[in-house]
Amino acid sequence: MMKYILVTGGVISGIGKGIIASSVGTILKSCGLHVTAIKIDPYINIDAGTFSPYEHGEVFVLDDGGEVDLDLGNYERFLDIRLTRDNNLTTGKIYQSVINKERRGDYLGKTVQVVPHITDAIQEWVVKQAKVPVDEDVEPQVCVIELGGTVGDIESMPFIEAFRQFQFKVKRENFCNIHVSLIPQPSATGEQKTKPTQNSVRELRGLGLSPDLIMCRCSTVLETSVKEKISMFCHVEPEQVICVHDVSSIYRVPLLLENQGVVGYLSRRLNMPIETRPRKMLTKWKEMSDRSDRLLEQCSVALVGKYTKFSDSYASVIKALEHSALAISHKLEVKYIDSASLEPSKLQEEPVKYHEAWQKLCSADGILVPGGFGVRGTEGKIHAINWARNQKKPFLGVCLGMQLAVCEFARNVLDWKDANSTEFDPESKHPVVIDMPEHNPGQMGGTMRLGKRRTIFKTHNSVLRKLYGDAEYVDERHRHRFEVNPELKSHFEEKGFRFVGQDVEGERMEVIELDDHPYFVGVQYHPEFTSRPIKPSPPYLGLLLASAGKLQSYLQKGCRLSPRDTYSDRSGSSTPDSEISELKLPSIPSE
Repeated sequence: MMKYILVTGGVISGIGKGIIASSVGTILKSCGLHVTAIKIDPYINIDAGTFSPYEHGEVFVLDDGGEVDLDLGNYERFLDIRLTRDNNLTTGKIYQSVINKERRGDYLGKTVQVVPHITDAIQEWVVKQAKVPVDEDVEPQVCVIELGGTVGDIESMPFIEAFRQFQFKVKRENFCNIHVSLIPQPSATGEQKTKPTQNSVRELRGLGLSPDLIMCRCSTVLETSVKEKISMFCHVEPEQVICVHDVSSIYRVPLLLENQGVVGYLSRRLNMPIETRPRKMLTKWKEMSDRSDRLLEQCSVALVGKYTKFSDSYASVIKALEHSALAISHKLEVKYIDSASLEPSKLQEEPVKYHEAWQKLCSADGILVPGGFGVRGTEGKIHAINWARNQKKPFLGVCLGMQLAVCEFARNVLDWKDANSTEFDPESKHPVVIDMPEHNPGQMGGTMRLGKRRTIFKTHNSVLRKLYGDAEYVDERHRHRFEVNPELKSHFEEKGFRFVGQDVEGERMEVIELDDHPYFVGVQYHPEFTSRPIKPSPPYLGLLLASAGKLQSYLQKGCRLSPRDTYSDRSGSSTPDSEISELKLPSIPSE
């Protein structure tokens, strides 16, 4: 029987439900269970594809091209699974499916209402999606469901009502509710306050859901008296109050939950057959977090983008950089640079910002230009790429970053002064980046080249090919409307700017590399979406190796790092069957 764990949140949004849901999944997966995850977003958008990154952070792309909430990225990374677009459920999707049914006549003669039609549709969706295999084609045994927003929001009401009914449908021993709440600590008195949590739990119980575990987010460890108070006022045992205080790295959260007996409680509450022998499974997570706390050497990467005010806009990019930095035992420093501040016009308007931005760029060990849309800040990115190319600074361009690297080379080496992308200058005489035949300009939602596509390496001496373990091809996730103009390819290759990776038909330019440069790589796909803590994404690993000055020795050793950096063989891997040997982190010699 499928076990369902619903994670709700109270007091404030953005409280960390995503990380807690992922961590609960992780500790259950480490017990040998197969775990899947569903994220419910109460907004009316059909998917996250048309959001500005300032709304909910980045848009995460799945294998099947689904554009979803960034929490699904956390699930994939923590649980090492591959989800589909239907693992992200929105109000828009539910209403759309019910309205389509109504138009087809499925509810003939009935008044279609929120209860029962919308709530039934939600429950059916969850039951159906929970059965979809997410790793090794095995049907999952546990489904973690995260309900976005905060308890008491008007828009999440139908979902709460649906789960109120659901708990009786699937029976008590197959459904439990984890409520994540905030314990504020006002600086005036310094004491931990439980009132917001009491109110939040009271509201949730008033709607018919009784939390089984209350996870308290707080800045310092929860005091015993506070724990007992929550237990008394919120109708739970003290052991059901879990403290999730701020920790040095998110890899510590699964360990934190494990230490407070969450696995034991869930196995009793949900009647799950989990062996209680002392498990060595979370060793890997412990090693990762210990390592990240111990790091001494630093490596800085300048992230030149247009959404730098909000770090969640580049969540996966930063995670991919962190995974790679951890692999080479360096502490990562990300220098956020608003690309508009690098443009000459800024020198007149705000000279201080201009010089600060350039100071950050010039002092960084490596430069990363991530994807983006729209013309604002593109000239600044081109200036950053020019600096990386001329100063021989390690550079990685992703999606738009790669396209702008092509524009920069065309302008400054091929001397096509007006070279540009037709996205920014439709009249350019040298359109080096053009929109793709399948892109439909009328509709904005879901009209890009999305999802997993194959890239084939055309040469043997490509740096990126070596980083991928000398693979002949790679399957990576895409999200773009524009592509490099294939007709102008030969002009670039004559000057040492090589298109080493192309799509299966050989029409799309997927990977660029520059001769006579320590590391100048551009990729049309988004490698950050498939990066994992134990398996960092090769383009990002290459950037960090080059920034730390270790790329050449790494390539000469046949892409191996020294044993002191790999994880121990004792640590159970995140997938119960495969041994950690397959996931061995590359490790780097101390020079």
